[in-house]
Amino acid sequence: MNAATARPDPDALLAQLRADESRAARGKLRIYFGASAGVGKTWAMLSAAQRERQAGRDVAIGVVETHGRDETAALLTELEQIPPRQVAYRGRTLAEFDLDAALARRPALLLVDELAHSNAPGSRHAKRWQDVRELLDAGIDVWTTLNVQHLESLNGTVGAITGVRVHETVPDAVLDGAQEVLLIDVTPDELLRRLSAGKVYLPRQAERAVRNFFRKGNLIALREIALRRTAEHVEGDVRDWRGEQSASAGGDAPPAWNTSGAILAAVDAREDAAQTVRRAARLAGQLNVNWHAVYVETPRLRRQDAAWRQHHYERALAVLKLAEEMGAQTAVLSGSDAAAALAAEAQRLNCATVVLGHPGDVSFWRRARPGSGVRGGMARALARCAPALDVVSVGAAPSTRRLSLPRAAPPSGSSRSAPNWPGHACALGASVLITLAAWLLGGWIESANIVMLYLLGVVGVALRFGRGPAALAALLNVAAFDFFFIKPIMSFSVGDVQYLLTFAVMLGVGLLVGQLTAGLRFAAEVSSAREQRARSLFELSRELSAALQGEQIAQLGAQAVERFFGGPACVLAANAQDRLTLPAALPEGLDASVADWVFAHGQSAGLGTATLAAQRWHYVPLRAPMRVRGVLALAPADPQSLRVPEQARQLDAFARQIAIALERVHYVEVAQQAVVEIESERLRGALLGAISHDVRTPLTALIGLAESLQALPSGPHDEPARAIARQARTLHALVSNLLDMARLEGGAVNLRRGWQSVEEVAGGAIRAARPALGGMAVRTELAPDLPLVEFDAVLIERVLVNLLENAATYGAAPVVIRARATADALLLTVRDHGPGLPAALAGREQTLFDKFTRGQNESATPGVGLGLSICKAVVAAHGGAITAANAPADAQGGGAQFTITLPRREPPPAEAPD
Repeated sequence: MNAATARPDPDALLAQLRADESRAARGKLRIYFGASAGVGKTWAMLSAAQRERQAGRDVAIGVVETHGRDETAALLTELEQIPPRQVAYRGRTLAEFDLDAALARRPALLLVDELAHSNAPGSRHAKRWQDVRELLDAGIDVWTTLNVQHLESLNGTVGAITGVRVHETVPDAVLDGAQEVLLIDVTPDELLRRLSAGKVYLPRQAERAVRNFFRKGNLIALREIALRRTAEHVEGDVRDWRGEQSASAGGDAPPAWNTSGAILAAVDAREDAAQTVRRAARLAGQLNVNWHAVYVETPRLRRQDAAWRQHHYERALAVLKLAEEMGAQTAVLSGSDAAAALAAEAQRLNCATVVLGHPGDVSFWRRARPGSGVRGGMARALARCAPALDVVSVGAAPSTRRLSLPRAAPPSGSSRSAPNWPGHACALGASVLITLAAWLLGGWIESANIVMLYLLGVVGVALRFGRGPAALAALLNVAAFDFFFIKPIMSFSVGDVQYLLTFAVMLGVGLLVGQLTAGLRFAAEVSSAREQRARSLFELSRELSAALQGEQIAQLGAQAVERFFGGPACVLAANAQDRLTLPAALPEGLDASVADWVFAHGQSAGLGTATLAAQRWHYVPLRAPMRVRGVLALAPADPQSLRVPEQARQLDAFARQIAIALERVHYVEVAQQAVVEIESERLRGALLGAISHDVRTPLTALIGLAESLQALPSGPHDEPARAIARQARTLHALVSNLLDMARLEGGAVNLRRGWQSVEEVAGGAIRAARPALGGMAVRTELAPDLPLVEFDAVLIERVLVNLLENAATYGAAPVVIRARATADALLLTVRDHGPGLPAALAGREQTLFDKFTRGQNESATPGVGLGLSICKAVVAAHGGAITAANAPADAQGGGAQFTITLPRREPPPAEAPD
């Protein structure tokens, strides 16, 4: 294997780094997992928490249920407990876990018992595991407990074993995402002894539990399931570790992923359809593959009674919602042939296995419909459409948790198609009209042409009213043709037997044409819905591309969402302070606090979600490639539309386009501001350069005249001459700084590097800065073995002069210059023993090197704040760095310290003397 193939994949390494950063920011989840209540999960969790507290870790209790067990309650001592939140519900007051108080307290470790608990209505989240997810997102470590019967994918299996329906469940993804899963296990006999001793339930409850859930056979089976599920989690940890090794080690690492095809679960609205979803999720987890869940809508559903059809559709959407919670990607398909639609979707998604409900229990999968081209059950139909697919049939589990539905089931027998009376009347009318027209034209057209007229009528009825009225029209047309146009006329008797074949063909062709036309009508409706979704996205994209302001984008986005979903919508964009911009008058029902939560957490909330589901509005984060740019709020005319996967994806597409447009406008504004700043800097540099150049010449003459006055014999002019010379030199230094800064920014300075002696440069800087230093003492501490270093001596000397002048202005004596060399750098340090850097600059010391930045007492200190900026520019031109900090205190006090780091290399060998 060559080096190129063995090198790690950069994209995989980058993805792994991002994943590591995300994991480091999140809290860690530990789950104490058990086969049933009473095995000691809470006791084990509290015991470990006590050890963590004794080790010095910040531990708090969010909620712990002791169930009256003294041994468990004793472990609560010395552990801080967050007070519960009191919730009024149906005349009672319930004590619930206070999520906001826990987030405000923010302990290092929080104990949250009973992960599968359902929160009281009105809570932010419907389930406690959702509270835990928010705690983890906030960076808080959480320990919790969970029983095996509460896992969603095992709900049906456990229900079939125990005969007990468990309503509180947790998605398997929560257990799979836990960093630690600790199995708390006891034997069934020991658990039964605990139950008899009253250590699990009160005596009366214990007696009832032994007769039902806590039978020994049930406990043995549950223990086996818990052991297997824990082993699967360990296997997942091993798989993840191998994946990380594969990403970091390149081609030499062993294969880490299962490359088999995905799994497709076909669901419908039957009572136990959720078991199909759970079995598919378990199978996908065991095979380590992705999985999908789809529902196929056929023309047969459109012909049902409206109430039954609505209930059927809502049940199917509830099953798809369950699949989403368990990690599936969902979709609603449309097609006249369910088997063909499933086969095509499986091929598109690269699915190797299709999971179906048991064909003996489900009328939906019992047999292919007429016109589909297949016979037998759905499994047989799939085998004919896609022979390479593996088909898994799942049996029913009547003891599983029932899905919550927004309305009661329709009465029995309402699944039959409702009579289409207007369509049937139109079929009768069309037959009468065609018969009358053919009767009037009987002398001019042949019987074959009359048959064509009748078939045309069947096509028209099928296009307008569907298959049922078209079938009636075909029957009426055959009867009318026989009665009015076949001898003997006005009688259903047939004089020629050959006409029986004509009638049969006419009826068969009419039925077939009606069926095909009805299917075409259904396909046209589906295509129209898809075209409407695509057109709405295109129109929004076109409008947003011309928008140049955030307000325009918010208005256009809200209008597009309103047109598609038929309800009020509002786009809340983030401002420069990273806060949502609220309109002057909020729409009715829109809650700004919910919008803030969605913006802060980047998760959907409100109507149709598991977070604050009682809200009338649905809130979606506007997630752009770089960050969340705002919140899209919607109150749809039909709240159930948000449960349809295609509609939910359409809303996400709207939100994505709006977010990208907001981000585009943001960066356009940033680019425009940068251009303005660059241009202003260029103009300022040109102006400073011109002014400083024109002022420098007369200043030089002024200094010369002042020095001439000082050379004259002593007299009253001596002090004014010295003052003039001193102020002129100060002004000359300021102008020189301005000119140097303009040259450095304009790139007009070329480095004249040479091998220089640090001692000579330091000595020259002290001599040049002596007028500013006055009588201030300067001490040098240079390493005796300093080598020659390659740099521009004039510019580095200027840097040291500026630092010495800065020490003379803001510091105190003595000033110390230190120099030492490392293997690859020269370190120069200039420190004073004054008050040091201002406390306001703590953590922002590098801002001292910005242009026109000055230290304390700015008004009383001469200068324009360019000396340190010039130092930074010169050092950066040499490829080095300069830093500022408060110097460590010594016998003479503290002070400010500036350190210069210049890169160095070994000097060339000295030439031998002649």
